[in-house]
Amino acid sequence: MAYTLVTANRNYSSWSLRPWLLMKALGIGFVDRIEPFAAVENYEAFSAFSPTGQVPVLLDGEPTVWDSLGITLYLAERHPGVWPEDEAARAWAMCAVAEMHGGFGALRAERTMNIGVRVEAKPPSPRLERDVARLAELWAEGLSRFDGPWLAGERFSAVDAFYAPVAFRVQTYGIDVGAAGAAWVETLLSHPAVKNWEAQALAETWRDPDHEIELAECGGVTQDFRA
Repeated sequence: MAYTLVTANRNYSSWSLRPWLLMKALGIGFVDRIEPFAAVENYEAFSAFSPTGQVPVLLDGEPTVWDSLGITLYLAERHPGVWPEDEAARAWAMCAVAEMHGGFGALRAERTMNIGVRVEAKPPSPRLERDVARLAELWAEGLSRFDGPWLAGERFSAVDAFYAPVAFRVQTYGIDVGAAGAAWVETLLSHPAVKNWEAQALAETWRDPDHEIELAECGGVTQDFRA
């Protein structure tokens, strides 16, 4: 039985992007099911297929696997390439994924993901400045230690998928992540699967009021490429 991956709006859903991109980049087949943020509150509708009332969710016959990290760990037990083969690179990638999954709260709050626009951002808080500095440091470390062009070596892996939403934030807000980080962002945004996701995001006509309010709190839209 084929996997079914349930995700939400391409423009907003950073958590959905991670497993979707990982599976696309590694050639792991799945049925692509979109459940958009179509109401003010989506919890009840999403609870019909998700234990948490949130996306993403991976359906694999009887098992229901939720949360982007849970899905990644599940896939890693069944498919090669999710993590780097090199032991040191694998350990670094796992730590970096865990750090992204549980951290960078100021980045999420002050630079929400909205792929289809460009924004003149409000001045960052000290917490956001620390988050951005940490991103630049972390990416430069991975690229230097493992020789790139991906964060943990020559091949795309889960750590690249987990930081893909940040690459879109760099594009939206013009965030300075240093020369090494900027090079990785360019590489990531040029990946065919990433370009596919972006094209779908720009074609969407859905607008979620809460996400749009969050965007307005981050700064002023200077360009809007959305349908």
